[in-house]
Amino acid sequence: MKKNDTFCWKFVRIGGLDQVTLQTADELTHLDELDPKLWAALSCPAAGLEFDERTLELLDTDHDGRIRIPEVRDAVRWTCARLADPASLVNPPDDMPLSAIRSDTPDGQALLAAAQHILETLNKPESDSLNQREVMDAAAHAAQHLFNGDGIFPPDEHLPEDVRSFISQALTFVGGRKDAGGQPGIDSEISAAFLQLISDWKAWQSGMSALSLPLGDDTARAWALMRQLRPKIDDYFLRCQLASFAPGIETGLASSAEEKFPSEDEHGILQSSALAELPLARVEAERPLRPDSGINPAWADQIAELFRLLAPLLPRKDSMSRADWLTVQTAFGSYVEAVNGKPAPQTSAPVDIPPSAQPEDMEKIIGTAGMDKLLNGDAAASFDRLVQKDLAVPAGSGGIADVEKLVIFHRHLHRLLMNFVSFHDFYNLSGQAAFQNGVLYMDGRSCRLCVPVANVDKHSAMAAFSNLCLAYCECRRIRKSSADRAPEGTITIVAAVTQGDADLLIPGRNGVFVDNMGNDWDATLIKLVQAPISLRQALWAPYKRMARMATEQLAKYASSKTSSVSATAARKLDTLTKDVSSGKSPGFDIGKSAGIFAAVGLAMGALGTALASIVQGLLSLSWWQLPLLVLALLLVFSGPSLLMAWLKLHKRTLGPLLEASGWAVNSFAPINLRIGAALTQKAKLPPNVHRDMKDPFRDRNPAKWPALLLLIALLSGAVAGGLIYTGLVDNPFSALSEHLEHSESQTPSPARK
Repeated sequence: MKKNDTFCWKFVRIGGLDQVTLQTADELTHLDELDPKLWAALSCPAAGLEFDERTLELLDTDHDGRIRIPEVRDAVRWTCARLADPASLVNPPDDMPLSAIRSDTPDGQALLAAAQHILETLNKPESDSLNQREVMDAAAHAAQHLFNGDGIFPPDEHLPEDVRSFISQALTFVGGRKDAGGQPGIDSEISAAFLQLISDWKAWQSGMSALSLPLGDDTARAWALMRQLRPKIDDYFLRCQLASFAPGIETGLASSAEEKFPSEDEHGILQSSALAELPLARVEAERPLRPDSGINPAWADQIAELFRLLAPLLPRKDSMSRADWLTVQTAFGSYVEAVNGKPAPQTSAPVDIPPSAQPEDMEKIIGTAGMDKLLNGDAAASFDRLVQKDLAVPAGSGGIADVEKLVIFHRHLHRLLMNFVSFHDFYNLSGQAAFQNGVLYMDGRSCRLCVPVANVDKHSAMAAFSNLCLAYCECRRIRKSSADRAPEGTITIVAAVTQGDADLLIPGRNGVFVDNMGNDWDATLIKLVQAPISLRQALWAPYKRMARMATEQLAKYASSKTSSVSATAARKLDTLTKDVSSGKSPGFDIGKSAGIFAAVGLAMGALGTALASIVQGLLSLSWWQLPLLVLALLLVFSGPSLLMAWLKLHKRTLGPLLEASGWAVNSFAPINLRIGAALTQKAKLPPNVHRDMKDPFRDRNPAKWPALLLLIALLSGAVAGGLIYTGLVDNPFSALSEHLEHSESQTPSPARK
């Protein structure tokens, strides 16, 4: 359709993406003019979506398993042309009123007549609306009848024997189409093509019979062998001509097998496949081809058979020159022309089911008499009368199929547009998009962006580019009872985690997946694709890594020390046992003990000095500098992590996730922080909740507070000692000592007695 640049489209900005609204009749009827570059998707799978399956089948007109822009355009154009008001597609009711069908066009009038016929069939002549279930039942009911208006007949047992045989043979040699009930059959076009094929074959056979064959009954065999050997024979004569043109190059034109084709056998035996690549015979200037002299062993049998068949055409039975070879080919000229005119399988009639036999098989399967009977008998005429009778059925399956198509498109087509032309349903967040198949509950969160997965490794390789944290889960469900009609088995999904953290999301974690039908599945996490989830997670990630690393190092150190202490204790105990048995008493090494105490003292002094320096630096700051110091420390440790997380969180996109599922996404489809917060909900208490904070199982360790006070006292003492040791603070004990000494010097000495 020619584009009309003057039409005024309406776009809305949702989630950072400009999306067409498609809320008016004008927008729907002008959809052909919308630039494909502005569509949200270019194609999508025709299966595996949370969408009406029958609608997807009707949209996939070429049955390739995919839905593309031209198919969507055709569906919208077809539907709008048959509706009185295309805007009724926007908010359709479950039942389509008959008043929605146009009555001023031939197509609309035919649809109205078929709809009225359906209502009469359903014993609802007074009803003024139809729903999807009613039209699907009507179409299935019509397909069960032989005369259903589709013009296609399978070889049904209720048909006359000659007509049934005619249909079967046409299916064999021309192919067929499926009728409304899904059975293979033929229509009038296939019938005409079959009769034309028989007529052409008979005419060709007549021409072949009148043809003078150069070798009689051996002509076909000789020609087949000539076609097989022609490249090798032509190559041989060309090599001989080159040898005549340039004497002395025969060796290069006929290299030995050992030089040109080394043996592949471990015993050095030449393989026939290697020999077949060599020239047909020994190359010499002007040498004719002789079947008993210098022939390549790989071709000797075929050459001998060829000479036997061509003997009547050759001047000498034991040799053939290049001129003889050309003369023989000329003798087959009229035969080759007739063979090339053999009728080919008919391609004029459109078929869904290919033929199972070739035209040359008709002689064996049908026979000459059978072909004459088909051409001159009444079977074809009887079949044509059946087709005319079927097409005359009022409101046949063709009309019912169109009504079914219109009712289904009226109900579901606009929702498809909101998930294909735009991603309105995804960004609206009030419902589920066509690619979302449920909600995953795990680790105190609910994840709404869940997509079915066929191959985890292949899917995750592409989906990782979405910068989303992806949890791949295997979901299992068993029917609770025989009355339970919900699906069962095992499925695999991937859920996007867009809030919280991933500390406890480890493979093997269990949860529950609830599909869009409300069925619950047992979910087990089998793979996690790591990516930043939130800025809060990025803020504390460095400290968690350091704490985890410190814990691991302490555990390794404690484990090594435990082993060392155990070994030392065992060695000491063994030495002590020997000393006791020998009468020796173990001595006490005072020097070693003094060294240990000195080392501990030095360590405590160094620690105190370090703490004193830190405290001095903090005390030298103004009050307003302390928050800046804390902020600077946070930036030093958490800044890089926050920056990387911020960049990746703003690059989160839906595209690669859908691309991995078979979509062709045409836009960036961003997932910003607000959308991410809506897609994953964390557990929170309901409003106006009453909380009782008296936890009977809270930690009541009585030694906790004294131990904390003792730790504070020790740290304070260490800091004070460090300040005094470095001279930053005067020693209060030295001033007290001087005061006491001064007091003693002022006190008079007692009189001597």
